[in-house]
Amino acid sequence: AKSTKAATKKKEEAVETGTGWEEWSQGKALVRPPDQMELTEAELKEEITRILTANNPHAPQNIVRYSFKERSYKPINVVDQMAVHFVLEGSLVHQDSEEARKLRVKEVDGGDVEEAGDEDRPDSAASRINKKEPKVTNQFNFSNRASQTLNNPMRDRICQTEPPPRSSFSATANQWEIYDAYVQELQKQEKNKEKQKGTHSQKDNGKSKKVMLMETQSEDVTKWTMASKILERTISQNTFDDIAQDFKYFEDASDEFREQEGTLLPLWKFQYDKAKTLSVTALCWNNKYQDLFAVGLGSYNFSRQGCGMLLFYSLKNPAFPEYIYPTSSGVMCLDIHAQHSHLVAVGFYDGCVAVYSLKEEGQEPVYKSTAKTGKHTDPVWQVRWQSDDMDSNHNFYSVSSDGRVVSWTLVKNELVFTDIIRLTLNCAVSEGPEGAQAPTSGTSFDFHRQIDYMFLVGTEEGKIHKCSKTYSSQFLETYDAHSMAVDTVKWNYFHPKVFVSCSSDWTVKIWDHTINTPMFVFDLQAAVGDVAWSPYSSTVFAVVTTDGTVHVFDLSVNKYEAICQQLVVDKKKTKLTHVEFNPIHPVIIVGDDRGYVTSFKLSPNLRKKPKAKKGHELPKGPEVEVAKMEKLLSLLREPDQNSG
Repeated sequence: AKSTKAATKKKEEAVETGTGWEEWSQGKALVRPPDQMELTEAELKEEITRILTANNPHAPQNIVRYSFKERSYKPINVVDQMAVHFVLEGSLVHQDSEEARKLRVKEVDGGDVEEAGDEDRPDSAASRINKKEPKVTNQFNFSNRASQTLNNPMRDRICQTEPPPRSSFSATANQWEIYDAYVQELQKQEKNKEKQKGTHSQKDNGKSKKVMLMETQSEDVTKWTMASKILERTISQNTFDDIAQDFKYFEDASDEFREQEGTLLPLWKFQYDKAKTLSVTALCWNNKYQDLFAVGLGSYNFSRQGCGMLLFYSLKNPAFPEYIYPTSSGVMCLDIHAQHSHLVAVGFYDGCVAVYSLKEEGQEPVYKSTAKTGKHTDPVWQVRWQSDDMDSNHNFYSVSSDGRVVSWTLVKNELVFTDIIRLTLNCAVSEGPEGAQAPTSGTSFDFHRQIDYMFLVGTEEGKIHKCSKTYSSQFLETYDAHSMAVDTVKWNYFHPKVFVSCSSDWTVKIWDHTINTPMFVFDLQAAVGDVAWSPYSSTVFAVVTTDGTVHVFDLSVNKYEAICQQLVVDKKKTKLTHVEFNPIHPVIIVGDDRGYVTSFKLSPNLRKKPKAKKGHELPKGPEVEVAKMEKLLSLLREPDQNSG
């Protein structure tokens, strides 16, 4: 029986081993992929070594530490190459440790610590039975995969700015300069102490402290106001740099292909927010500071009269006025003194005249006429400075709708008036306030540039009277100039006989004061607001009309029509009121009824000079301009002389 059992066991083992071998051999057979490379025995036996290093590519290699022993900086060779990517503090305990054994004992309920300790010992028989063998990886199907992310490339970004301009400043300070500075400071302190001693009551003490604070504040303000103005101008010049470049350097090259036509290049536009509802009623350039000009603001709508404003702008800062003087009545005219450029004469709608000084602080005029001092009873339409009298007192003239031409003299602290002429309808001068003649309204006047006593007066009836300061009982001459009021009359800068006039009857006329009829008549198909002669040519003048157009004439080029007609504002909404030439630059400024002043640069054709012949130099001076105008006038006088 034992032999049979042993034989059956051997047979079963043989069967089991046979079947297992077949399964293992079938399951573990190597399958070669179709695209596997076929290598020779030598290639298979070749050993290829790959060395993996744990160096950090981003670790710095140039760390330097100071060695106190050697008293110098030494490079450090050993650099930490370890890069920690992930850290997680866990609660895992090794199963063979003492702490794991204690935790296992606590989990068993009612177990003896010592017995459990004996059983849990790693060398005990129970631990060997219950201990699971670690899982061994399959050596045949095992694959190890690794991946590495791309390192971000290092980039250096550098920004370079232009260095600011530098200027070297040097000064020497000697003992006397230091002494003078200390003396000035001591004098200020003594003045403050005297003011404090002079106050008796507490109220006076409080007031004196306020005065001292105001004085110190005013001193501080005066220190930084000039700096702030300079800073504002630099900012505005940087903002309007392209316009400034055009003002200085731009010349319209297309004028070479236009023989008798020119253009106007728009430059700066001057506006003040508080003056949007007012109209530009007067413009005047400063002869000493050629970038500064004055603007008078009022209203030509006589049913809507209110306050006015006197503004001073500079081409260096078009963003904001340099000086602002608000007025209780609308400004209708103004004039800046030729020699004393800080004095400005202003005429108002209520009949007053005033003199402002830019040197004085505050917004009130230094001189102003009142009803007691002979102010006009109607709006003042024109003021003009004249040369000083025998006592070296400044004086100016004014004309008003009340028919009076008045001379105003600045004597100490008041204005002294003298009536020069009273205008009448029958072309005769009234000899006094009791005269029977009906007065007429004066609308404009201008004084001769060479003959001091001669001046022209334009009236509301369209007549122009030639008058004299010394002979006030009668007009020297009367011209039937226009069918409506004469808005402007101006003598030519160069020719002593020529003057120009304009009116709302659409016409501009050029006269020789020795002849009763006009030499040139131009119909502009719109009401004319103002006319101005150019200071550089005797034959060039500019005209503005209410349809928003600027006309520039040059009689030496074209005697029949303007060589430039340019629309500069909206025709339906805006009307042009005044125009003025800059004394030295080829620039004009134009004012409208919305309070805006726009500057324009004349193209080369509008200020073209005659070409010199070969071998001859071009003559210069006012005599050339006089001859140019005289040549035009002679062409018009010849028929009259032949007929006479």
